Amino acid sequence: MEIEKILNNGKVLALVTGNEKIITDTQSSLDLAISVKYNTSSNKIVIDKNVIAEDFFILSTGLAGEILQKFINYDIKVAIYGDYSKYTSKPLKDFIYECNKGKDFFFVSSKDEAVQKLINI
Repeated sequence: MEIEKILNNGKVLALVTGNEKIITDTQSSLDLAISVKYNTSSNKIVIDKNVIAEDFFILSTGLAGEILQKFINYDIKVAIYGDYSKYTSKPLKDFIYECNKGKDFFFVSSKDEAVQKLINI
């Protein structure tokens, strides 16, 4: 796992990338949030979609809802970037749409767009 501190317009973000799945369950998402806060003092995290377990994108597992709830409880703002075109589930598309209308959790296609989403909140 790589955590990079990003400074933009006086705001601090953390960029999380890696070659392995980092978020695999609720506890691993909390561990990530704690690592980010410790290493960057930021509550805003840009995450590469590739480091998240596929179960997250299968809403019937409940993983996405559990993680989203934990992040909201701990005031963690997240933007996940990547290609979502392979997902055909209407509930997932609706979930992504609703998240993108809010101010806590975003699904976008590029790292730059993810950074901008979090800078603007």
